[in-house]
Amino acid sequence: MIILPTPRQLRYLCALADHLHFGRAAAACAVTQSTLSAGIQELEAMLGVTLVERTKRRVMLTPLGRELALRARQLLRDSEDMVALARSLGEPLAGELRLGVIPTIGPYLLPPALPLIRARHPRLRLYLREEPTAELIEGLEAGRLDCILIALPYEIGDLARMPIGKDDLFLVCPASHPLAAAAAVPPGSLAEAAMLLLEDGHCLRRHALEACELSGPGRHEVFQGTSLKTLVAMVAGGLGVTLLPAIALLSEIGDESGLVARPLLTPAATREIALAWRKSSPRAAEFRLFGELLREAGRPMLREDGEERDERGDPTASRAAARGDRPADPAARRPAPGNRPGALHG
Repeated sequence: MIILPTPRQLRYLCALADHLHFGRAAAACAVTQSTLSAGIQELEAMLGVTLVERTKRRVMLTPLGRELALRARQLLRDSEDMVALARSLGEPLAGELRLGVIPTIGPYLLPPALPLIRARHPRLRLYLREEPTAELIEGLEAGRLDCILIALPYEIGDLARMPIGKDDLFLVCPASHPLAAAAAVPPGSLAEAAMLLLEDGHCLRRHALEACELSGPGRHEVFQGTSLKTLVAMVAGGLGVTLLPAIALLSEIGDESGLVARPLLTPAATREIALAWRKSSPRAAEFRLFGELLREAGRPMLREDGEERDERGDPTASRAAARGDRPADPAARRPAPGNRPGALHG
């Protein structure tokens, strides 16, 4: 009988390939450095090959070590999928789910979604990871994540996807700004505005540039931020204007902020929030069920696929009223009277 590597040994090899450092790899596996080193040596002895080049200054995998680490990842992923499939057939959304989410969605969609998820599926153990889209896709393809919540358009290859809702972009500016006088803003009027956008690496930056009909950062881009909260603070300070997605308006623009929001007169002023996963995953039915919960939580904030853009009314209250929905906290979701578009909106 052939003696096979253990899952523990394969996990050690993958961790070492990720970190190229015995101490950090051991920490990632929650074992001591000596335990991980011994496990790698046992794997090398069993296979009769050298997987790791060890020097005093650095650790490198041999070409064979890198190839076997790739195969080890696939074996571990298949093993995890096998366990997840067996559990899902008994009770869906009852085990572990590793969800990745981008920073411009997580703080706004997850707070209303998590109580709903816990109420419907109390045995689900949800682990969250917040990163930019490129890192989330890499983590999904490597098997570190089960599904990811991202914004499209974005190149995601052959990943399976489920639309959650359309998230329209709005111009945010001080109430005293000339653009605040319009009920809706043509993108061409932003050409000379001092724009505040997220830094490179955030997909919302590209979506904002496309909505403004700008091919790239122009000379009127005066600030690059790391979060929407920072952008709003700079706009409130009179530094310029910015674009916010509808799901962030109620959280980021307070009644006393002195800011207003205006829709943009272009079909490009939107992004699609989507849940994505590997096509090979056997948990597709679970992910779709999870996506339905996200849709339900996002209904007061997001536009449904095929629903026309509202270029006049509030992106949350008007949609909820049209559908007969009642937000969990109507007072929290109701815009201040002076901030309703058509007049104002925020």
